[in-house]
Amino acid sequence: SFDVRKIRAGNDYAILYHTDSVPVADYFIYENNPVEYTVFDIRDSLKIYRAAHPTDTVVDYCYGIIESSLWNAMTEANADPMLAVELSEIYAWTIDFFGIQKGDEFRVLYEKVYVEDEYIGLGKVISAELIHMNNPFVCYRFTQGDDVDYYDEVGGSMRRTFLKAPLRYSRVSSGFSYARRHPVLKIVRPHLGIDYAAPEGTPVYSIGDGVVTKKGYERNGGGNYLMIKHNGTYSTEYMHLKAFAKGIKQGSKVKQGQLIGYVGATGLATGPHLDFRVFRNGHAMNPNNLKAPPAKPVDSTNLERFMIEKKQLDSIMNRFREEWILMTDTLQLNRDTL
Repeated sequence: SFDVRKIRAGNDYAILYHTDSVPVADYFIYENNPVEYTVFDIRDSLKIYRAAHPTDTVVDYCYGIIESSLWNAMTEANADPMLAVELSEIYAWTIDFFGIQKGDEFRVLYEKVYVEDEYIGLGKVISAELIHMNNPFVCYRFTQGDDVDYYDEVGGSMRRTFLKAPLRYSRVSSGFSYARRHPVLKIVRPHLGIDYAAPEGTPVYSIGDGVVTKKGYERNGGGNYLMIKHNGTYSTEYMHLKAFAKGIKQGSKVKQGQLIGYVGATGLATGPHLDFRVFRNGHAMNPNNLKAPPAKPVDSTNLERFMIEKKQLDSIMNRFREEWILMTDTLQLNRDTL
């Protein structure tokens, strides 16, 4: 079956027909996306089935130095800028992408997917290295049974109990302070959270597994807000939301990275932003000081295989890097001789 309400303007389609006295349609073929398509066989009774174009996967490598943003650096490195989003997902537990610095570097070994020689999008990130504030962060994709995840150079999980931030691609407009001049009230009072400025409607995610303990509205305060209890020690609060995600209510169980709401400017706010707060044993703390323990590492029974695959990926990454340096030196030499 196929829900015709999901047909979207701009997607390709084709009609196969035969000519009798007039053209008679036999098949209607709708492209769901660059890979998948739906065939409507309308010759006798209607039959519907789905199929997919064969794809080719090519392994590629990119390197860059960040001047303004990771997105722009990817573009300058002739890589798909969506790779920045993939990296932000992988490193969400270990690097605060709001704190990416000019001069930070990246190296990525990843897949590119093609249909009939036409590039259609990214495949998997195989291995990567981000050098952030002169500290290297390396990751490797590794499979254990049915589970696939990313691990560091010693087999530790790249995941943590908490995400580094509750939303993506924004900026910190106000930090944690015990004496901040309130932008609306014009008085000095504590601001016990971090304000992330972001466009209205930007998705907001729970930084960890937990239960929604409060959901409400404060007209002269945080507007639409949520409180999530993660364990016996930590809770987090999300304020000034435009709206809550579907199904979110008091008592709801949420998972790490689950959509819980959208950035807004409800309550006392001068513009759209998220006021994000962390509580330890009921007391507000600076979210930047939240230390999250790692998730499960590579199982001891798989550690030897992981180290072998890691060594192989390191060798491939280094070979690509040497080729990239040679190519860059050749281009520079050609420019110098012009």
